[in-house]
Amino acid sequence: DVRDAAMAELMYGSGLRVGELVGLDVRDSAHARGWLDLADGLAHVLGKGSKRRSVPLGQASIEAIRAWVACRDLGLKPRHLEQTALFIGWGGTRLTATSVWTRLRHRALQAGLDTAVHPHMLRHSFASHVLQSSGDLRAVQELLGHANITTTQVYTRLDFQHLAKAYDAAHPRAKKKS
Repeated sequence: DVRDAAMAELMYGSGLRVGELVGLDVRDSAHARGWLDLADGLAHVLGKGSKRRSVPLGQASIEAIRAWVACRDLGLKPRHLEQTALFIGWGGTRLTATSVWTRLRHRALQAGLDTAVHPHMLRHSFASHVLQSSGDLRAVQELLGHANITTTQVYTRLDFQHLAKAYDAAHPRAKKKS
């Protein structure tokens, strides 16, 4: 549960892709695809197109990661303690993207959600919330690691749909008369 909470918090809190999440190592090394710097509050990831980027970690993410790291190696056999992956299973091996999907779906069911929750939904929520709060599409593009601004613009259309619904529900001139 501690590991799964940390994964969910990191995906939502930093907008990571599931592949970026499972690529994270405990520490920086010559072979690391990604790692976390909790002292500086940054996640360094290798995104699509082998592009590196750094994204900020929120306080909730940092606390969840610290809780996971504190119990990560418990019960592992000494030969598995060499494993550098941040998110590992009981056998000490790196989690796969499929296992993250399964764990996230399980957490959603436990929470009583009837919606099929998947990792990209957390990334999408991250982007929508940052855009709604800041209005800065360029910043969202950088945080998500999108090469092209048009990829990020989907979030403006979604934001407009939200505004249109609010308008239709609240403005007296929006009501259509039969």
